[in-house]
Amino acid sequence: MKIAVGMSGGVDSSVAALLLKQQGHEVIGVTMKIWRGSSESIAHKGNACYGPEEAEEIEQIKGLCEKLAIPFHSIDCSEYYEKIVLENFRHEYRCGRTPNPCIRCNQEIKFGVLPRLARESGLLFDRFATGHYARTAFDPSRRRYILRKGVESGKDQSYFLYRLSQEQLASVLFPVGDLRKDDVRRKAKEAGLPVHDKEESQDFYSGHYGDIIGQENRPGDIVDRSGKVIGKHCGIWNYTIGQRKGLRIAHAEPLYVLQIDAEKNRIIAGTGQETMRSVFTVTSCAWSGIEKLTDRMTVRVKIRSASPEADAIIEPAGPETVKVAFATPHSAITPGQSAVFYDNDIVLGGGIIDTVKK
Repeated sequence: MKIAVGMSGGVDSSVAALLLKQQGHEVIGVTMKIWRGSSESIAHKGNACYGPEEAEEIEQIKGLCEKLAIPFHSIDCSEYYEKIVLENFRHEYRCGRTPNPCIRCNQEIKFGVLPRLARESGLLFDRFATGHYARTAFDPSRRRYILRKGVESGKDQSYFLYRLSQEQLASVLFPVGDLRKDDVRRKAKEAGLPVHDKEESQDFYSGHYGDIIGQENRPGDIVDRSGKVIGKHCGIWNYTIGQRKGLRIAHAEPLYVLQIDAEKNRIIAGTGQETMRSVFTVTSCAWSGIEKLTDRMTVRVKIRSASPEADAIIEPAGPETVKVAFATPHSAITPGQSAVFYDNDIVLGGGIIDTVKK
């Protein structure tokens, strides 16, 4: 089988390509170019998906492909990344929401635009693979392709992939999904791959988010729940729900961001207890483990990539809207982030957090 592997320059995608080659497949390494700025345009910290160090990363990926003895191709996806990921990122922050650009990128760019443009450039391949820690399978009982968690819970990346369609799940491979990270690093070291001990990417952008948002700071009020002004902010896009750092307000108890009111250009702040909520709605839902939600269902829900799952009841609240009720209150349920629904290790689906009940 001929398989194109989306290469990121890290150990996971490199070992994915290695494993597929060892299995006898014809492997092609492809990577996406998404950076459109100059190499000197921002003060960057490196080791991120998006940033001016991209050219250096691509050279490293080319070297990895040479080490693996597989062809290498770089595909320019920057125009689509700008329109699909970055424009949404700017819009959401300006509206007082906190988006997850990695989820949008996976669905529409990495598993959409990249393989499509690769094929349009003349590359022929049967399947597309990446180094994500997740698994796929066809479930006869559900009559659907399903997305499952990776074997190592601490490295599972199914949260970032929940929006993949049935067509995408049917054609993608995750060769490291059955492995633990230590095993992946060991295999890379045994194969002489220089990325065996490379640090993991920690963020999607290597600079300050303000570089992308491109909005001049607009000062406004920080108020408490009663509307009393208790401080000043320098621009709502500098804050997210649950944030404590940067409020610079003297108070008997630590204060956190409770709500971002873009219309009135203000931040509502309160105590940690005031951040606790149980009920919220999710919109723009995508389903994989089920065709759609038709009735109440008890599931496990994850509301951010690093948070543990928790018991909740979900029920339809509109054509693409779901009401979620946690069994116990949770802190900082954040509009713009994704809520992903699980049945044991199977991803049922998920959507974008919209409104949070007070």
